Amino acid sequence: MSEKITVNIPHKLGKDAARSRIENGFAKVQEQIVGKAVEVEQSWTNDRMDFAVGMMGQSVKGRLDVADNHVHVELDLPWLLAKLAGPIREKLTKGTQVLLEKK
Repeated sequence: MSEKITVNIPHKLGKDAARSRIENGFAKVQEQIVGKAVEVEQSWTNDRMDFAVGMMGQSVKGRLDVADNHVHVELDLPWLLAKLAGPIREKLTKGTQVLLEKK
């Protein structure tokens, strides 16, 4: 059975700065995993990014909405990864918080 993870990460950057950090962070992740049998797709529509990451026959799809004071993220985990929903949620939250911390 699949599982949906939903997290809201507050920030104080404003929508444009938060989106820019997310775009740059996602690009860095893509650079790190290129050539490792991982497929990554992403597309932006206004302040919403739809993305998919596939590896070893598993695909994780998600959406990310950037608002003025928070980022809302949803991941759809396939049944094989659903048992790891807790650790995935924690890592997603921490990683996004670090990305959005004011520097």
